[in-house]
Amino acid sequence: QVQLVESGGGLVQPGGSLRLSCAASGSIFSIYAMGWYRQAPGKQRELVAAITSGGSTNYADSVKGRFTISRDNAKNTVYLQMNSLKPEDTAVYYCNAERLIVYSDYREYDYWGQGTQVTVSS
Repeated sequence: QVQLVESGGGLVQPGGSLRLSCAASGSIFSIYAMGWYRQAPGKQRELVAAITSGGSTNYADSVKGRFTISRDNAKNTVYLQMNSLKPEDTAVYYCNAERLIVYSDYREYDYWGQGTQVTVSS
């Protein structure tokens, strides 16, 4: 059984910072990419940032220069440092593990975390 557990969300004022963490646990052989998506009320879920096991990163244009994604492969953990937060960053942030291989069958699966709320407001 694989679980993705997120932490670090909360309420912050515009211009502030937050750091999200997501740890994948279970019988994991490898994870190709880990990333963060977000979904604001009435909007579709969108990619925020992703990072491969080799360190290649991809960011949404709206967060470039403000957010930084990083990953600890040994701990199967991904982080999202969010600086200069804006009200439009308010959303539920979801962690994603793409092409995760488990020891039980060595097949690839995609997993999602339960989501963590980020609210940017004065």
